[in-house]
Order: sequence, then C-alpha cells, then structure tokens
Amino acid sequence: MHSFISMEKPFSCLLISINVLLLFFFTFPSLSSSFRLHPSVATSTLVHRNYTAISDHFRVVNRRALFQCLDPNPFLQINVSKNSNLSNEEFVTVTVTGVLLPSKRDWIAMISPSYSNVGSCLQSKAFYVQTGDISKLPLLCHYPVKAKYLSSDPTYLSCKKKECKKYSNGKCEVTTCIGSVTFHVINIRSDIEFVFFTGGFLKPCLLRRSNPLKFSTPNAPLYGHLSSRDSTGTSMRLTWISGDEKPQQVKYGNGKSQTSEVTTFSQDDMCSSILIPSPAKDFGWHDPGYIHTAVMTGLQPSSTFYYKYGSDAVGWSDQMDFRAPPAGGSDELKFLVFGDMGKAPLDASAEHYIQPGSLSVLKGMVEELKNGNIDSIFHIGDISYATGFLVEWEFFLHLINPLASKVSYMTAIGNHERDYEGSGSCYPSPDSGGECGVPYETYFPMPTSAKDKPWYSIELGSVHFTVISTEHDWTENSEQYKWMKKDMASVDRSKTPWLIFTGHRPMYSSCPGLGNTDINFRNVIEPVLLDNKVDLVLFGHVHNYERTCSIYNSQCLAMPTKDENGIDTYDNGNFKAPVQAIVGMAGFSLDKFSPLVSLVDMLCQKLIEFYSQFVNGVIIHEQAASWSLSRICEFGYVRAHATKDELMVEFVNSKTRTVMDSFRITKKQN
Repeated sequence: MHSFISMEKPFSCLLISINVLLLFFFTFPSLSSSFRLHPSVATSTLVHRNYTAISDHFRVVNRRALFQCLDPNPFLQINVSKNSNLSNEEFVTVTVTGVLLPSKRDWIAMISPSYSNVGSCLQSKAFYVQTGDISKLPLLCHYPVKAKYLSSDPTYLSCKKKECKKYSNGKCEVTTCIGSVTFHVINIRSDIEFVFFTGGFLKPCLLRRSNPLKFSTPNAPLYGHLSSRDSTGTSMRLTWISGDEKPQQVKYGNGKSQTSEVTTFSQDDMCSSILIPSPAKDFGWHDPGYIHTAVMTGLQPSSTFYYKYGSDAVGWSDQMDFRAPPAGGSDELKFLVFGDMGKAPLDASAEHYIQPGSLSVLKGMVEELKNGNIDSIFHIGDISYATGFLVEWEFFLHLINPLASKVSYMTAIGNHERDYEGSGSCYPSPDSGGECGVPYETYFPMPTSAKDKPWYSIELGSVHFTVISTEHDWTENSEQYKWMKKDMASVDRSKTPWLIFTGHRPMYSSCPGLGNTDINFRNVIEPVLLDNKVDLVLFGHVHNYERTCSIYNSQCLAMPTKDENGIDTYDNGNFKAPVQAIVGMAGFSLDKFSPLVSLVDMLCQKLIEFYSQFVNGVIIHEQAASWSLSRICEFGYVRAHATKDELMVEFVNSKTRTVMDSFRITKKQN
C-alpha cells in the first residue's frame, strides 16, 4: 500500500484535496450534472503520482513526449563489455564513446525484449491516462527495464576519459568524451539491448542502440522458492521459473524425485478497463516464461534436506539445503513476519518502482537464517510491487532467493497484487496495475481451496495461522467470512494454543493516510476475532510498526504488565481481547507518525474525511490514543518465537540489528 497523501507536502496534499472533490462529484452525480470523469481517470492521479520515486521521474519515462534528437555526431557509439552471451547473473559495463558535449541529462536504458519499440506511440494516448500523468502522452512504446544517468560515471561530465577522432597536420582537431556505467543483469530469458538517450527522463530523445545481447541459457531453471503445503511438516512445495514448457524435476533427499506441473499466464489474463488499458496489458508486460511447481513428500519435520531442480535438457540448479518446518502441534516455532517489502536494484539504477529499505531488511533476515532463528517466513501482502511491470516479479524472486530457497516462504495477498477497478476487489483502485492477483497466485501457490480465493490456514509448531485476503469480499455471509469463522472455531487449542490472524490491511493505525484503515472491515471482522480468542493480529499496508494493547472497539480491555526484564507481557490465560500489530515496515518508504500541522494539511484532512464518511466509512487518521503502545518508523522485520506457554515477539531494526520493541503473550497450559 502507498499512503496516498504526504502530510509533509502541503502542495501534494492540496492536489489530493482537489482530486477528492472530483471523486465526490462523480460518486454523487446528482450533485454535479455538469462534471463527469471516468473513475479510473479521476482516481489515477490520486493513486499514482506519489509512488516511491527515488528514481527521479523514471517511472513516467514512457509517458513523456519523445523528442527528435538533432544528431549530426558521426562518432557516437554504444558498446557493452560482453562479447559473448550473458550468464544467469552478472554485472555488465555499458560504454558510450564519441560524445562531443557530455550532458547531465544523458542516460542509458536497458530494454527487453531487444526488438521493443522505443519510438513514440501516438496512437496509444488513451492507454496512459491511468498512470496519472496526462500532461504529454504518450512516450516510449515500451517501458525500459532500468536506467542510469551517465553522470554516475564521475569522469563523464569533466571528460577525463577522451579520445581524438580527427587529426590535421598531426594535431587533434576533434576530441570526444567517454562514459561508462554498470548494470546488474539477471536472466529474464528474452534478449536485452542498451539504448543511449539524452534529454533526461522528462524530455528523452534517442541517440544510439547497442547490439542485442542474448542469455546463454534462456531455459535455465531459476529462482526456486519454497512454501508449506500442509500442517504436517512432511511435504514442501517448490516453485521455479524456466523458459522451457516441458516438465522438469526436483531431486531431493536420498534419491527421491518429483515431476513439475507447468503453468504460465499471458497478457490476455491481465485485467484492464474497457476505456483505459492497464500497464500489465500494455507497456508493462513482459513474458513470464513458464512456472514450474513440484511437491516434495516424505520429509521429516524440522529436518534438513538437500535438493536441486531442472532437467538434463535445460540444466540443473545448484544443490541447496532447506529446513522442513515443524509439524503443527509440536512444541516450538521460530518465524519472521513482515509486509510491504518489494525490492531495490543492486546497481543503483532507476527502476519503475523501488522500495529503498528492502535490501537491508533482506540482509538482516538472511543473518537470522544463518543464526538458526527461522523455521518459516510470512510476507503479508504487497509482495514485489511489480504493479503491472511484470519483469519486476523476477527481480523480486531473485532478491528473496537466499531466504525463500531454504525455508517455507508463506504469503498473503495485498492491494498491489490484487486491486483493480471492475475486478471484484473490495477496494476498486488500480493498485495492481492490472495484475489482479494472477502473477501473485502463479508465483506463490499457497494451500488455498481454489483460484482467486487466496485465504488459507496452516499450523506450524504451536501456532495456528489464519491468513485472509483483505482485498476479497470479507463481509458477513461472504464465502471468505464463513470460511474464517469456521476455520478459527475449529482450532484445537490444546494442540496449537496460539491463534494468529493475519492479512494485509489493518484495523487500527494512528498514522495519517487515506485508506490506512477501514471501519467497515473492523466492524465485521473484529467480533469474530474476539469470539475465537485470537491471541495476535498482524497486518501490513501502513509502512511502519505499531503495537496495541489488548484492544476491541478502539478500547483497551487489558494492558500488558512489565516482566522482570521490563518487557511488556500480556496474560492471555485471562483473555480479554487480541493484541494487534502493524508490521508494514519491510521496504517501502516509511509512513511517519507526524501530526497535521499546516492549514492546507488540515483542509486536506477535512475534505477527505467528508468524502470518506459518505462513501465507505474509510478512516483517515486516528489520533494516537491509549491503545497505541509502541510506534516505530524504521525499516525492519518482526522475529517471533512460540512455545506452548509463551509467544515472544520482537521488532528488529534491519539497519542496526537492534530490538526496538518486544512483547510477550503468555498462557498457562492445563
């Protein structure tokens, strides 16, 4: 989730206020017969303008007018350090020579496939309205995978690297400059090409294209990741990507093997409105190859196994080890939980969507794995932030591979995986970019009952996890509502004394932001949590960490006490209400707990509150009250350790590795 308004930027807030008024008018047409906007147009600016943009306008590069370059320079060339095909992962250097006048607006883009049209697509103007940038449409026909300014080479603008291109009477008459940048490249199967532009990201014009580069093994099996299939700890699902549609195998244990099932998805599977095609359907599309999945059976819980996957025809992965999780009902579980992680480039290049904290969080969790602190991982929504730019799923899978190839990586669906207007989402925003859950469910098959029903439960150690979709219908009498009631009511608390409920969007947040919480969701679901004595509720969506008292209906029904080490301790042997925590601080830029201070901010707040009261009961901001016991705005993850008698939870700052909040929930067993 992205917090749609930045409370520290009054001008941005004013723009949002204007959009809210527009939204109000098209929601209630009887109030304004003279003004009409299609909802996806009116909401697009609200949603898309403020996405993480450390990439300096790169995210809208294909929605700017493509200028004609006046290029009389006969010396200009672009070359790549590789003379042979690319490996599955490497850093390549791209060098531009023959530059007459170096400019800070010169940049290089990586394009895939190599035959992509990077010219202007005037016939597709309407396709781009949804992005929220309607000033000049469109730009490039195809979206660059990543890009870098040549000025990142410290010698470029000063022309410290130069060569003479023309001599006269033994003297140099024409001197040109050289610049080089390095790109991190992973195997995305299709050929790539590097393109030299000038004019910056806002006014690009194309100067030169490199020769296409192929991957040596486009069919290689890559990015394997594990998930639990059931609560026994005796089977694990492995999912990986290949360019080959023929079944492959996973070999594991002492001579065991399983054959993969193969699937994929196409542009036709992506969502789109009739009037405004989505990024996933248009300029953000990238062929996903083939997704293989196989189930390893006959495992021993809490034991280590070795495996590799692939085939003789396409090659095999390296041999790796993984740890099967503890069986449901056993004594102990160590797990990590977080939301809203995404990914960031390893080469400091610009990409469509960057989550700056994800690298430190991933590094911290890999250390936890090495220290033996992980049996399983739960990533509760907003997984890759590909948002319709499909190649970024593979960047994400590459990033998490050191973790997800070794322990069970369980997920919940978030708004940036599922939501799209007309798709049946509870919240009709274009946040998924037209993906509508298809790539998410294909890459991360969870133990769900059916397609597009991404709710499930699983028992690991002493914990029963109920995982829901906040993006699908959760209202009373819905299929998901009936399922969750039945699931939680059926838990054998003598077997799994801890009941943890998790999904993406939270019930409580004291952080400013449109759509941070939904009072309707709270009113429907919270009584079910209370009735079933849920111990801990975990959500993401808001990009920070916040912990409550034992809360119900915005009231503290019980407060923790300090133990001998000064740690907050909740006595759930005398259960009053669930403890709730937001854990959405795993990568996306952080949402600060700052109050509204400016007059414009206050106006913005009132306008949105006025609109939300009429539409769907969305809560904009709850003042930090007695129920908010810990509020931290730092990147990190939550580390938990459950035994039969105690659930210990710690928030770990991923940069410093220090524990910034910790609490215990205790329960005496009979």
